[in-house]
Amino acid sequence: MYNKVVVIPARQASTRLPNKLMLDLGGKSIIHRVYERCLKAKNIDEVIIAVDTEELLEHCKTFCDTSILTSKNHLSGTDRIFEAVLQIDCKYIINVQGDEPFIEPLLIDQIANAISEDTYMVSAMHQLQRQEEVDNPNNVKVVTDKNGRALYFSRSAIPFIRDKNELTTKQSYYKHLGIYGYTKSFLKTVTSLPPSSLEVTEKLEQLRVLQNGYEIKMVETDHEPIGIDTLEDYNKAKALLDELI
Repeated sequence: MYNKVVVIPARQASTRLPNKLMLDLGGKSIIHRVYERCLKAKNIDEVIIAVDTEELLEHCKTFCDTSILTSKNHLSGTDRIFEAVLQIDCKYIINVQGDEPFIEPLLIDQIANAISEDTYMVSAMHQLQRQEEVDNPNNVKVVTDKNGRALYFSRSAIPFIRDKNELTTKQSYYKHLGIYGYTKSFLKTVTSLPPSSLEVTEKLEQLRVLQNGYEIKMVETDHEPIGIDTLEDYNKAKALLDELI
């Protein structure tokens, strides 16, 4: 039995950047880069890639012995991960996005270290530094209680500052990062819940968890992963890799 495993949901279809996970990034595909970064985490027993096509499966088999073919019909990465872990004897699962080739292994370990039977779902947040980042609806914001549990996620700037001229200190805003940790039993619970009204409104799956009365523990990190969704993102990733090499 594994204690903690990383599962990377990998969907081949991508409307904004076709076949992006197999695009070359410095001699290796994007999904290959993500897999190698996950292997560097210290508190993980195994790294698994959950794919949705035979073509992607064959590609992943060239560098990974733990690729699993899942249904093409899943509406979310969470559902894909749950199908994959039904075949795996494990206690905890860390969900790492397949389009983040610069994911920090330390962040993966932070999530892995925070999860427990009592803390059944964990995610991460990063403090935003510029107002344009706060105003960007593609940056999902999160507010927490004093114990670091998420109160709400939104594409809007939360909290809203009503009396700006009365503030004596600058309000901090936090971006939600798309990495999650779950107990296997709670992952089953999440995937059994129907989409909630807030989730549908904001197009944020994590709101399903909060609206059903469950908690999400947030871990603060200085690291901000770089996801690749567009050609512009891809070109930025290639330039960043050139800087690092």
